[in-house]
Amino acid sequence: MDNANVYVVSDSVGETAELVVKAAASQFQSFRINIRRIPYVEDTETLSEVVSLAKENKAIIAFTLVVPSMRDFLINEASKAGVPVVDIIGPMVKQMQESYNKKPREEPGLVRQLDEDYFKKVEAIEFAVKYDDGRDPRGILRADIVLLGVSRTSKTPLSQYLALKRLKVANIPIVPEVEPPEELFQISADRCFALKISPEKLNHIRKERLKSLGLSASANYASLDRIKEELAYFDKVVEKIGCEVIDVSNKAVEETANLILSKYTKKH
Repeated sequence: MDNANVYVVSDSVGETAELVVKAAASQFQSFRINIRRIPYVEDTETLSEVVSLAKENKAIIAFTLVVPSMRDFLINEASKAGVPVVDIIGPMVKQMQESYNKKPREEPGLVRQLDEDYFKKVEAIEFAVKYDDGRDPRGILRADIVLLGVSRTSKTPLSQYLALKRLKVANIPIVPEVEPPEELFQISADRCFALKISPEKLNHIRKERLKSLGLSASANYASLDRIKEELAYFDKVVEKIGCEVIDVSNKAVEETANLILSKYTKKH
């Protein structure tokens, strides 16, 4: 089987160009294509060296260079050396510029940044699910933000909303019969946010919750006495931790989340 060489040149990682080359190479079975990637190219000297190597090894150069001066330099050098080049991203960028009358940013690595942003978001969402409702107190030490509150104070939806902002959030239920995890007192108080709610509002929320489950609204879970007991215990825990308290009684989840995000950003 014959061998052929393709040099993949990029001012970023070079994954895009390599994938295109591999896709094209898959159409040929009579010879093997060796791909050599040259990533993070920032100077014309490197481009000249690649052209010389490509000429010596009778190779093709495939490239994704978004800075026009670098792109033009490579094309001119390759032309003088008789080396075939394929501009993988340039024609599409040019067509978009002409069709939509918009100037491109010409910044290397933007696709990579978008990918990293996406994966950080996925990681944060998975974290919020794993450490939801105090399932594993070890998450407290790893979290960017820790939410604590009695039952039905929107801890879970708040955790998910903040996860979309790429923050790792653990949430902890505060119940009089259960000692708070020791980890709560080991982290910095500025990473912790306590969700306060009025007894009357919580009474209404819990009654509606019981009804939706087909249970009696007169259950102890929704009684004012029980709620006041829980909130009194909650206040003691919060005072011991010394963390920020946010009243969620009349706030939508988005409003509370943005308030937490704003406070957290100022402190970090």
